[in-house]
Amino acid sequence: MAADPAFTVAGKVALVTGAARGIGRACALALAQAGADIALGLRAAGREADGDLAEAIRALGRRVLPLQMDVTRRAEITAAVAEARRAFGRIDILVNNAGIGPPNPAESVSEEDFDATLAVNLKGTFFVSQEVGRSMIASGGGRIVNLSSQAGFVALPTESVYCMTKAAIAHLTKCLAVEWAPHGINVNAVAPTFVRTPGTVKWLADEQFRRDLLARIPLGRVGEPIDVAAAVVFLASPAAALITGATLLIDGGFTAR
Repeated sequence: MAADPAFTVAGKVALVTGAARGIGRACALALAQAGADIALGLRAAGREADGDLAEAIRALGRRVLPLQMDVTRRAEITAAVAEARRAFGRIDILVNNAGIGPPNPAESVSEEDFDATLAVNLKGTFFVSQEVGRSMIASGGGRIVNLSSQAGFVALPTESVYCMTKAAIAHLTKCLAVEWAPHGINVNAVAPTFVRTPGTVKWLADEQFRRDLLARIPLGRVGEPIDVAAAVVFLASPAAALITGATLLIDGGFTAR
C-alpha cells in the first residue's frame, strides 16, 4: 500500500442499489466524482429522474448503466448483476442502499408490513451481497458498504421492525466481513441519523418533531445525503484498506448521549 492515503476510486466500477433518490443518488454521484463508473440499481427503471441522474454521471466523464433491480426479486438481482458484469467486466464496489422504514406502532404491524420491510432491508441486502460477492470472489476482491442506521443502535418508537432490520444489517456486515476477508473483500456499513431526503421532508416539516429530533443530536443538525455519501466513498477507497466488519455511525452524536 502507498505511504499516503488514497481517497479515490478511480478506475473502479460501483453498483448502487436504490439509486434513484436521496442517499442512493448522493452515493452514486459521489462515487462518480471520485472516479468510478456507476451501475444504477433502480426499483423501477426508466423514469425521467433516472435519466437526469445518468446524465449527471456522464457529465462527470464516467460511464453509467441504469439497471432494473427490485431487490425483493431474485431474478432481477441476478439479471442486473450479470448485465453490469457484461457492460463493465466486473464490479469492484457495492453499496447496498435500498431500504424502507414505514413507521407503525408495534401493536399495529401486520404480517404483510413485517414481510415487506424484511424483504427489502434484509433479504434484499443479503442476496445482492451474495450475487455481487460471487463476482468479487471470482475477480479477486472488492468493497461492500451496507446501509444500517442509528435505528440499529437505539430504540425508536413506532420503528420496531425497521430498527430490527438495521441492527441485523450491522451484524450481517460482521459475518460477511469475516467470511469473505480471505477473498480480499472488505465489508462495512454506515449508520446515519435522520437524513434530509424526499422521503423525510414531511417529518422535518413538523416543527415539534424537528425540535425533538435536534434536541437529541449534539451537533445540532439533521444529516444531508452527502454526509453519508462521503463516508461511503472513504470506505470504498484504498484509504480504508484495513477496515472491515465495522459500522460507522454518522449520527451527529445521537447515539453517544
